Amino acid sequence: MDIFLQQVINGLTLGSVYAIVALGYTMVYGIIQLINFAHGEVVMLGAMVAFTVITTLVGAQVPLSPLLIVLVGTLAAIPVCMATGYMLERVAYRPLRRAPRLAPLITAIGMSIILQHIAMLVWSRNNLAFPQIIPLITFEVAGATITAVQIGIILISLALMAGLTYLVYRTKLGIAMRATAENAPVAALMGVSVDRVIASTFLVGAALGAIAGVMFGSYYGIAHYTMGAVLGLKAFSAAVLGGIGNLAGAMVGGLLLGLVEALGAGYIGDLTDLCRWPLVSGWFSERCATDGHLILFGSNYQDVFAFVVLILVLVFRPSGLLGERVADRA
Repeated sequence: MDIFLQQVINGLTLGSVYAIVALGYTMVYGIIQLINFAHGEVVMLGAMVAFTVITTLVGAQVPLSPLLIVLVGTLAAIPVCMATGYMLERVAYRPLRRAPRLAPLITAIGMSIILQHIAMLVWSRNNLAFPQIIPLITFEVAGATITAVQIGIILISLALMAGLTYLVYRTKLGIAMRATAENAPVAALMGVSVDRVIASTFLVGAALGAIAGVMFGSYYGIAHYTMGAVLGLKAFSAAVLGGIGNLAGAMVGGLLLGLVEALGAGYIGDLTDLCRWPLVSGWFSERCATDGHLILFGSNYQDVFAFVVLILVLVFRPSGLLGERVADRA
């Protein structure tokens, strides 16, 4: 039971990061029906900028507490990511808004590659050890262990999800976003500045991505110029799993994907240990007698396990768990 609870804690932590990144994907898709594949690189830039600021402050021995140093790094990363998100929308996507759907998709992939190589030139191709300056404080919960960093990630993610929900459903900007997503030409006739709303959507998504990048780096203790590719792909899968364009779907999909990965990593080794299956172990009796284990799939297959679940869900429910948000285009 303690192993199960531990994997649930790990899954909720990872899923919280996936959910925050997935919100950036689903917001943009809900507004302009575009998959912004460069969003993962925006997350990566957030982690890299925070890494630079934190290491600089630590190296200069600035008299600030560890939490304040991480906060300063995050506050420095947010405007950089927002500027990058605005640049992507203004330069790469806005001119192609009326182009065939394939053109902005290819452009998004191209911008992703460009941002990766810019980051490689600035921060090198080596893995960067993200400063682990927050004291390792652990708490015991029914035999499982949860750290202060994990608690912080989960609570911050929940606060961001609640804040974004309030923004979308309780503010004028949110009303304009929903009107633009429903029917952009009619929203423009009603006085909504569609270009400004779309730009604001990219800015909000980029800010969330910056925070997610810092959380990911703080949790895993590493940053790399390609980290946004896999993280972005998983977050996009989480958005599709929950229902692309659906805010609640992105949250649920992110948390569910994180849980599936963690539980898969924790149990897939035992489930695929051929020596545990009487009908099969006889064929490998010599190997089982020598090693005691003959594991077919180890924890390194957790990504495969997660995507298999995604495929199964989409086969039986193509619109995602909570349904895809489909705009009514005139």
